[in-house]
Amino acid sequence: MILLFVVSSAVAALAHVLFFLEESVWWMRPAVHQRTFGMDLEQAKVVRLFAFNQGFYNLFLALGVAAGLAAVQLGRTAAGHAIVAFACASMVGAAIVLVASSPRFWLGAVIQGLPPALALAALTAL
Repeated sequence: MILLFVVSSAVAALAHVLFFLEESVWWMRPAVHQRTFGMDLEQAKVVRLFAFNQGFYNLFLALGVAAGLAAVQLGRTAAGHAIVAFACASMVGAAIVLVASSPRFWLGAVIQGLPPALALAALTAL
């Protein structure tokens, strides 16, 4: 179970780093705002600041997972597990909100929510 916990939480963190890059760095690229989020250029310009901010939320969640895994490696197991659990629960919650607010983004919600949900499940079995 420890391997599933580590791998799935690391995958969740990497996915959220990718979300950060899409929303905060690459947002104005048509491949991101148009194909991924279904927005034309004018819509992307209007929500650019919101996307930028949201990207940093995703980055901070990824950093939380990384910090928690580092704490586990340093022998601070309970604290590390708590940090990873909080970050992963936040990711799962955001995925639920995404699919509830816009069902057409169901695949994005699965990508966002499945790895951290697996990490939480594995953590409960440790």
